Amino acid sequence: MKNLSKMNGLLALAIMGVGMVVAGCKSAPPLTSDQALAMIQAKYDATPAVGANIVVNNDAMVQGATAKYWNRTTIYPNKYWADFTLTPEGKKVVQLPGGGDLIKWRPESATDKSYSIVLETQAANHLKALNVQDVIKVGDTRTVTFTEGVDLTGVPDVLQSIAHNPGNQLSTSRQAIFVLDNGAWKLQTIE
Repeated sequence: MKNLSKMNGLLALAIMGVGMVVAGCKSAPPLTSDQALAMIQAKYDATPAVGANIVVNNDAMVQGATAKYWNRTTIYPNKYWADFTLTPEGKKVVQLPGGGDLIKWRPESATDKSYSIVLETQAANHLKALNVQDVIKVGDTRTVTFTEGVDLTGVPDVLQSIAHNPGNQLSTSRQAIFVLDNGAWKLQTIE
C-alpha cells in the first residue's frame, strides 16, 4: 500500500510535469500569404517614395523627342552623337540622375542599338509587392517568394511606353524572411 501510494504520487508529479512542458511549448501561429504580403507592403510603404529608373534606348529617344520631352540641340560631325536638352514638359516628367538638363547621346557607331541612358521619373512611388507564393517553413523562420514591382502611377503614357521598351526591368523576384517576435511573425529581411 505504501509503494502504491508512492507510485501514484510519482505518476501525478510526472503528469503535472508533462502538462507544464506541453503548456509551455506553444506552437508558432500560422503565417498566411496574405499576412506576408501585408507586412512586405507595409515595409515598402514605410520607405520614402522614389522615382523609377527608366532605360532610354535609341527608339525611346525618338519617342521622347516626339512627345517633346527633349529637343536635339547639337549634332556632332560623326552624325550619330548628339546633345538633347530637356524641355519644360520633359523636366516635369523626368530628371537626369546627375542633375542638369543636358542628355549627352554618345553611341559607339551609327548602328549601335545597345547604347542607352538612364532617366528617373519625377513621379515618386513606393515599390509594390505582388504574386506572393506559399509560405515555406525553414527551421524557426518562414520564407516567402514574391514579385517586387515598380509602380508607374502618375507617369504619363508616353513615358510608361518607354518604360516597357527592352532593357527596362519593372519587376524582380524577391524573397522575404519572417521570424517570431514575442509570439507574432515579423518581417526580418527582404533579399
